[in-house]
Amino acid sequence: MATPESPYGPSSSAVVGGGKPVRVHHLAAAKSDGAKLVMLTAYDAVTARILDAAGTDLLLVGDSIGNVMLGHDSTLPVELDEMVVATRSVARATTRALVVADLPFGTYEAGPEQALGSAVRLMKAGANAVKLEGGRPRAASVKALTQAGIPVVGHLGFTPQSVNMLGGFRVQGRGQAGEDLMVDAQALAEAGAVAIVLEMVPEPVAARVTESLTIPTIGIGAGARCDGQVLVWTDMAGMTDWSPRFAHQFGQVGQALHQAAADYGSAVREMSFPAEKHWFSA
Repeated sequence: MATPESPYGPSSSAVVGGGKPVRVHHLAAAKSDGAKLVMLTAYDAVTARILDAAGTDLLLVGDSIGNVMLGHDSTLPVELDEMVVATRSVARATTRALVVADLPFGTYEAGPEQALGSAVRLMKAGANAVKLEGGRPRAASVKALTQAGIPVVGHLGFTPQSVNMLGGFRVQGRGQAGEDLMVDAQALAEAGAVAIVLEMVPEPVAARVTESLTIPTIGIGAGARCDGQVLVWTDMAGMTDWSPRFAHQFGQVGQALHQAAADYGSAVREMSFPAEKHWFSA
Protein backbone atom coordinates (compact mmCIF):
# COMPACT_ATOMS: atom_id res chain seq x y z
CA MET A 1 0.00 0.00 0.00
CA ALA A 2 1.45 3.35 -1.03
CA THR A 3 2.19 5.82 1.73
CA PRO A 4 0.29 9.08 1.18
CA GLU A 5 2.31 12.25 0.72
CA SER A 6 2.83 14.02 4.01
CA PRO A 7 1.20 17.46 4.44
CA TYR A 8 4.19 18.37 6.62
CA GLY A 9 6.71 18.17 3.78
CA PRO A 10 9.18 15.47 2.73
CA SER A 11 10.44 13.09 5.40
CA SER A 12 14.05 12.37 6.12
CA SER A 13 15.38 9.39 4.21
CA ALA A 14 13.94 6.17 5.58
CA VAL A 15 16.54 3.41 5.38
CA VAL A 16 14.89 0.59 7.32
CA GLY A 17 12.52 -1.42 5.16
CA GLY A 18 13.47 0.47 2.02
CA GLY A 19 10.47 2.77 2.38
CA LYS A 20 8.04 -0.14 2.76
CA PRO A 21 6.15 -0.79 6.02
CA VAL A 22 8.65 -1.80 8.69
CA ARG A 23 8.24 -5.40 9.80
CA VAL A 24 9.98 -7.56 12.38
CA HIS A 25 12.48 -9.04 9.92
CA HIS A 26 13.63 -5.53 9.00
CA LEU A 27 14.91 -5.05 12.58
CA ALA A 28 17.48 -7.83 12.34
CA ALA A 29 18.37 -6.69 8.81
CA ALA A 30 19.00 -3.17 10.08
CA LYS A 31 21.40 -4.48 12.72
CA SER A 32 23.20 -6.55 10.12
CA ASP A 33 23.46 -3.58 7.75
CA GLY A 34 24.48 -1.11 10.45
CA ALA A 35 21.37 1.03 9.87
CA LYS A 36 20.27 2.81 13.03
CA LEU A 37 16.67 2.25 14.15
CA VAL A 38 14.63 5.34 15.04
CA MET A 39 11.89 4.93 17.65
CA LEU A 40 9.62 7.52 19.27
CA THR A 41 6.64 7.20 21.55
CA ALA A 42 3.14 8.06 20.30
CA TYR A 43 -0.17 8.00 22.12
CA ASP A 44 -2.72 9.35 19.64
CA ALA A 45 -3.56 9.47 15.94
CA VAL A 46 -2.58 13.11 15.34
CA THR A 47 0.95 12.69 16.66
CA ALA A 48 1.41 9.21 15.18
CA ARG A 49 0.55 10.44 11.69
CA ILE A 50 3.15 13.20 11.89
CA LEU A 51 5.92 11.00 13.32
CA ASP A 52 5.17 8.23 10.83
CA ALA A 53 5.33 10.65 7.91
CA ALA A 54 8.68 11.91 9.23
CA GLY A 55 10.22 8.48 8.66
CA THR A 56 10.22 7.12 12.22
CA ASP A 57 10.87 3.36 12.06
CA LEU A 58 9.08 2.26 15.24
CA LEU A 59 6.30 3.96 17.20
CA LEU A 60 6.12 2.91 20.83
CA VAL A 61 2.71 3.20 22.41
CA GLY A 62 4.37 3.44 25.78
CA ASP A 63 2.88 3.14 29.22
CA SER A 64 4.66 6.47 29.63
CA ILE A 65 1.24 7.71 28.54
CA GLY A 66 0.62 7.72 32.30
CA ASN A 67 3.25 10.40 32.96
CA VAL A 68 2.99 12.27 29.67
CA MET A 69 -0.72 12.35 28.87
CA LEU A 70 -2.72 11.24 31.91
CA GLY A 71 -1.07 13.27 34.67
CA HIS A 72 0.25 10.41 36.80
CA ASP A 73 3.66 10.56 38.47
CA SER A 74 4.62 7.09 37.24
CA THR A 75 3.56 4.43 34.74
CA LEU A 76 2.08 2.18 37.43
CA PRO A 77 -1.56 3.39 37.32
CA VAL A 78 -1.93 2.79 33.56
CA GLU A 79 -4.65 0.27 32.71
CA LEU A 80 -4.70 -2.21 29.84
CA ASP A 81 -7.95 -0.66 28.58
CA GLU A 82 -6.15 2.70 28.26
CA MET A 83 -3.33 1.06 26.33
CA VAL A 84 -5.82 -0.60 23.98
CA VAL A 85 -7.44 2.74 23.12
CA ALA A 86 -4.06 4.43 22.56
CA THR A 87 -2.75 1.52 20.48
CA ARG A 88 -5.84 1.51 18.29
CA SER A 89 -5.48 5.27 17.72
CA VAL A 90 -1.80 5.06 16.79
CA ALA A 91 -2.23 2.01 14.55
CA ARG A 92 -5.04 3.64 12.57
CA ALA A 93 -2.83 6.62 11.75
CA THR A 94 0.33 4.68 10.85
CA THR A 95 1.25 3.42 7.39
CA ARG A 96 4.99 2.66 7.67
CA ALA A 97 6.28 2.46 11.24
CA LEU A 98 6.17 -0.76 13.23
CA VAL A 99 3.80 -0.17 16.16
CA VAL A 100 5.02 -1.56 19.50
CA ALA A 101 2.62 -1.45 22.47
CA ASP A 102 3.63 -1.69 26.12
CA LEU A 103 2.12 -4.28 28.40
CA PRO A 104 1.29 -2.17 31.47
CA PHE A 105 2.08 -3.06 35.06
CA GLY A 106 -0.04 -5.89 36.43
CA THR A 107 -0.96 -7.41 33.07
CA TYR A 108 1.82 -9.99 32.57
CA GLU A 109 3.76 -10.57 35.79
CA ALA A 110 1.64 -13.58 36.82
CA GLY A 111 3.10 -15.63 33.98
CA PRO A 112 2.73 -16.68 30.34
CA GLU A 113 -1.04 -17.18 30.43
CA GLN A 114 -1.73 -13.69 31.74
CA ALA A 115 0.84 -12.18 29.39
CA LEU A 116 -0.72 -13.92 26.39
CA GLY A 117 -4.21 -12.72 27.23
CA SER A 118 -3.03 -9.13 27.60
CA ALA A 119 -0.86 -9.21 24.49
CA VAL A 120 -3.68 -10.56 22.36
CA ARG A 121 -5.79 -7.53 23.24
CA LEU A 122 -3.05 -5.15 22.13
CA MET A 123 -2.46 -7.08 18.91
CA LYS A 124 -6.18 -6.99 18.12
CA ALA A 125 -6.02 -3.22 18.65
CA GLY A 126 -3.43 -2.97 15.88
CA ALA A 127 -0.02 -3.45 17.48
CA ASN A 128 2.69 -5.18 15.45
CA ALA A 129 4.58 -6.18 18.61
CA VAL A 130 4.37 -5.82 22.38
CA LYS A 131 6.98 -4.73 24.91
CA LEU A 132 7.46 -5.97 28.46
CA GLU A 133 9.96 -5.22 31.19
CA GLY A 134 12.36 -7.59 32.93
CA GLY A 135 14.95 -10.25 32.19
CA ARG A 136 15.17 -13.94 33.03
CA PRO A 137 11.89 -14.03 35.00
CA ARG A 138 10.10 -12.96 31.81
CA ALA A 139 11.77 -15.46 29.47
CA ALA A 140 8.94 -17.99 29.71
CA SER A 141 6.39 -15.33 28.82
CA VAL A 142 8.48 -14.09 25.91
CA LYS A 143 8.71 -17.66 24.60
CA ALA A 144 4.97 -18.22 24.98
CA LEU A 145 4.10 -15.01 23.15
CA THR A 146 6.60 -15.77 20.39
CA GLN A 147 5.16 -19.24 19.91
CA ALA A 148 1.71 -17.64 19.66
CA GLY A 149 2.94 -15.44 16.81
CA ILE A 150 3.31 -12.24 18.85
CA PRO A 151 6.65 -10.43 18.44
CA VAL A 152 8.12 -9.24 21.74
CA VAL A 153 10.47 -6.35 22.51
CA GLY A 154 12.27 -6.68 25.84
CA HIS A 155 13.20 -3.86 28.21
CA LEU A 156 16.22 -3.95 30.53
CA GLY A 157 18.18 -1.53 32.68
CA PHE A 158 15.98 1.02 34.37
CA THR A 159 12.51 -0.46 34.13
CA PRO A 160 9.92 2.19 35.10
CA GLN A 161 7.35 -0.34 36.33
CA SER A 162 9.88 -1.41 38.99
CA VAL A 163 10.66 2.15 40.12
CA ASN A 164 9.75 1.39 43.73
CA MET A 165 11.98 -1.70 43.90
CA LEU A 166 14.84 0.13 42.16
CA GLY A 167 14.71 3.03 44.61
CA GLY A 168 13.78 5.71 42.11
CA PHE A 169 15.03 6.84 38.71
CA ARG A 170 18.58 5.49 38.87
CA VAL A 171 21.14 4.21 36.38
CA GLN A 172 21.17 0.40 36.28
CA GLY A 173 23.89 -2.04 35.27
CA ARG A 174 26.98 -0.89 37.14
CA GLY A 175 29.42 -3.47 38.53
CA GLN A 176 28.00 -6.98 38.94
CA ALA A 177 24.61 -5.70 37.83
CA GLY A 178 26.14 -5.20 34.39
CA GLU A 179 27.02 -8.89 34.20
CA ASP A 180 23.51 -9.80 35.28
CA LEU A 181 22.11 -7.56 32.59
CA MET A 182 24.19 -9.38 29.98
CA VAL A 183 22.70 -12.69 31.10
CA ASP A 184 19.19 -11.25 31.08
CA ALA A 185 19.64 -9.95 27.54
CA GLN A 186 20.81 -13.34 26.31
CA ALA A 187 17.86 -15.03 28.01
CA LEU A 188 15.37 -12.71 26.30
CA ALA A 189 17.04 -13.20 22.92
CA GLU A 190 17.04 -16.98 23.30
CA ALA A 191 13.35 -16.87 24.26
CA GLY A 192 12.57 -15.14 20.96
CA ALA A 193 12.59 -11.39 21.63
CA VAL A 194 12.98 -9.37 18.41
CA ALA A 195 14.70 -6.39 20.07
CA ILE A 196 15.62 -5.09 23.51
CA VAL A 197 15.30 -1.55 24.88
CA LEU A 198 18.20 -0.59 27.18
CA GLU A 199 17.29 2.31 29.47
CA MET A 200 19.71 4.28 31.65
CA VAL A 201 22.50 1.74 31.29
CA PRO A 202 26.21 2.70 31.40
CA GLU A 203 27.47 3.18 27.85
CA PRO A 204 30.17 0.46 27.98
CA VAL A 205 27.65 -2.09 29.28
CA ALA A 206 25.11 -1.20 26.60
CA ALA A 207 27.84 -1.52 23.97
CA ARG A 208 28.80 -5.00 25.24
CA VAL A 209 25.19 -6.15 25.23
CA THR A 210 24.69 -4.78 21.72
CA GLU A 211 27.78 -6.54 20.41
CA SER A 212 26.82 -9.85 22.04
CA LEU A 213 23.31 -10.07 20.56
CA THR A 214 22.06 -10.93 17.09
CA ILE A 215 18.89 -8.93 17.75
CA PRO A 216 19.01 -5.11 17.88
CA THR A 217 19.21 -2.99 21.00
CA ILE A 218 17.43 0.35 21.22
CA GLY A 219 18.93 2.75 23.70
CA ILE A 220 17.51 5.51 25.87
CA GLY A 221 20.21 6.97 28.03
CA ALA A 222 22.49 4.09 27.02
CA GLY A 223 24.96 5.72 24.64
CA ALA A 224 25.45 5.80 20.90
CA ARG A 225 26.60 2.22 20.32
CA CYS A 226 23.12 0.70 20.57
CA ASP A 227 21.48 -0.32 17.29
CA GLY A 228 18.88 2.42 17.61
CA GLN A 229 17.49 5.11 19.87
CA VAL A 230 14.13 5.89 21.44
CA LEU A 231 12.82 9.02 23.13
CA VAL A 232 9.51 10.11 24.55
CA TRP A 233 8.22 12.38 21.80
CA THR A 234 7.39 15.26 24.15
CA ASP A 235 10.99 15.28 25.40
CA MET A 236 12.29 15.19 21.81
CA ALA A 237 10.01 18.03 20.66
CA GLY A 238 10.45 20.39 23.61
CA MET A 239 6.92 20.18 24.97
CA THR A 240 7.90 20.67 28.61
CA ASP A 241 10.24 22.88 30.63
CA TRP A 242 12.16 19.84 31.92
CA SER A 243 13.52 16.82 30.11
CA PRO A 244 15.83 13.98 31.21
CA ARG A 245 19.59 14.33 30.91
CA PHE A 246 19.67 11.72 28.16
CA ALA A 247 17.11 13.55 26.00
CA HIS A 248 17.70 16.36 23.52
CA GLN A 249 15.08 18.90 22.44
CA PHE A 250 15.04 18.92 18.65
CA GLY A 251 12.35 21.61 18.57
CA GLN A 252 10.29 23.90 20.77
CA VAL A 253 6.81 22.64 19.95
CA GLY A 254 5.47 23.52 23.39
CA GLN A 255 6.49 27.15 23.00
CA ALA A 256 4.98 27.27 19.50
CA LEU A 257 1.70 25.79 20.76
CA HIS A 258 1.61 28.27 23.63
CA GLN A 259 2.11 31.17 21.23
CA ALA A 260 -0.52 29.87 18.80
CA ALA A 261 -3.08 29.57 21.62
CA ALA A 262 -2.23 33.06 22.90
CA ASP A 263 -2.54 34.54 19.39
CA TYR A 264 -5.91 32.80 18.94
CA GLY A 265 -7.14 34.20 22.25
CA SER A 266 -6.08 37.71 21.29
CA ALA A 267 -7.79 37.42 17.91
CA VAL A 268 -11.08 36.30 19.50
CA ARG A 269 -11.02 39.07 22.10
CA GLU A 270 -10.13 41.72 19.52
CA MET A 271 -12.81 40.34 17.16
CA SER A 272 -10.34 39.87 14.30
CA PHE A 273 -11.31 36.19 14.26
CA PRO A 274 -13.52 34.91 12.84
CA ALA A 275 -13.42 37.13 9.75
CA GLU A 276 -15.89 37.07 6.88
CA LYS A 277 -13.86 34.40 5.07
CA HIS A 278 -14.45 32.06 8.01
CA TRP A 279 -18.25 32.09 7.99
CA PHE A 280 -21.07 31.06 5.67
CA SER A 281 -23.55 33.30 3.87
CA ALA A 282 -27.29 32.67 3.93
